Amino acid sequence: MTGQQELARARPPWSVILVLYLRCMAVLLIGGGVIHWARIIGLTPWRGVMFWDMPTEWQAAIVFFAVLDLVAAIGLWLAVSWGTVMWLFRAISQIVMHTLFSEVYGRRPYEIAFYVLTIAVYLILTYLMERENRTG
Repeated sequence: MTGQQELARARPPWSVILVLYLRCMAVLLIGGGVIHWARIIGLTPWRGVMFWDMPTEWQAAIVFFAVLDLVAAIGLWLAVSWGTVMWLFRAISQIVMHTLFSEVYGRRPYEIAFYVLTIAVYLILTYLMERENRTG
């Protein structure tokens, strides 16, 4: 047997890898949610500006993501379908915010690339899991 075949046999099922991936995303979202709430209550500024001194658009975005991050994190941790939907909605919202509304929120190409990459990894893992389930 080749080393690659042995490695494939020792690997956990793709469904387990997908759940682990979703839980890693959940941990990142919990961290993001906590940071947003720290901004709201005045513990940390965003781009050098405290929450109460920010433009209304920034305040709305921070509150939006403060709630959405934690809700999506719970759903991802539990590996339920609504959690994935909330996470994808959150990621796409962030991409739209920094592309279509970049004059308000700023252009953040590294953040956009991160979200596109995480969505691509999710889609690949989902495909591999479905393929594995079909072949038995």
